[in-house]
Amino acid sequence: MSSAVISISNQKGGTGKTTLTMNLAAGLARRGRTLVVDADPQGSALQWAGLSSDEKPFPVSVIAVADNLGREVGRFAEDYQYVLIDCPPTLETEVTRAAMRIADTVLIPTLPSPVDLWASLRLANAIEEVKLRNPRLAAYILVNQLEPRSALSQGMKQALEEFDIPALNSHLRRRAIYRNAALEGLSVYCMGKRGEPAAAEIDAIIEEVL
Repeated sequence: MSSAVISISNQKGGTGKTTLTMNLAAGLARRGRTLVVDADPQGSALQWAGLSSDEKPFPVSVIAVADNLGREVGRFAEDYQYVLIDCPPTLETEVTRAAMRIADTVLIPTLPSPVDLWASLRLANAIEEVKLRNPRLAAYILVNQLEPRSALSQGMKQALEEFDIPALNSHLRRRAIYRNAALEGLSVYCMGKRGEPAAAEIDAIIEEVL
């Protein structure tokens, strides 16, 4: 068995990389053995999993990897069906590029603002460079914290059309349940009826990406 490797990347902080990583991992764990690789020096994924309790542990293993990302992920390729890499919010280190070189898919969460989308332009250029070495890499923008009735969210459609990277039809709406789950070290799948709409969003992303 060889892992499907998904890199969650954006050079801009605060776009919801770790929120997407951890909930996506929890959703994928319902389909197969899943691993989260925390490649962000801030260690947010590790901190998230560390908040869970023994009675209600986070359903996915989380490990920290700082160097030799390709080698370390390769060590687990036969043991996990899915590997998710939570990348640092910068292109100044080699880590994000290394993650994309070994990934099948890169997801780029962005907030519903053209300014946030334009901030991802440099990442788009980096993806084109990586594709010279990893032509199988598929890249998608994912709009996070969408508020359908807001003017900013409505303006994203036109902004996305001008971007070279396609956007997923699926998105994440702005929901307090994502923050609440993080505070408990859980995923939205563990939050009962309150988490069901958010879990449905994650499931839709998984279906579209896979």
